[in-house]
Amino acid sequence: MQLSKTEEQLMELIWQQDGIFMKDLLEAHPEPKPAPTTLATLLKRMQEKGFVGYKVFGNSRQYHALVSKEDYFSKHMRGIIKNFFGNSVAQFASFFTNATDLTADELEELKGIIEEQIKNKQS
Repeated sequence: MQLSKTEEQLMELIWQQDGIFMKDLLEAHPEPKPAPTTLATLLKRMQEKGFVGYKVFGNSRQYHALVSKEDYFSKHMRGIIKNFFGNSVAQFASFFTNATDLTADELEELKGIIEEQIKNKQS
């Protein structure tokens, strides 16, 4: 299951907090701020998708993430690689390094990250 762009923006605010109330979500949301009813609808959809849970405090709900940011984006990236690059990480890496016009320093940094991962996998 995937989040819409608007849901991702809201989820980013939830990931930044250990628990956040709707009034705080509204306050933290960038302009233009959604109507409270719109925010409530988005939160309900995100609950149904299994991304957000809540605890009740009186008549307020404190929302929290049920999925970590790392897990969400890891699955999202795997889906992009599968759907757009024929499940080929090499094709994705080639596209990424060419399309983003990385500098030599950025490519060296990326190379170092990859080499570190190779060492970790071989250990």
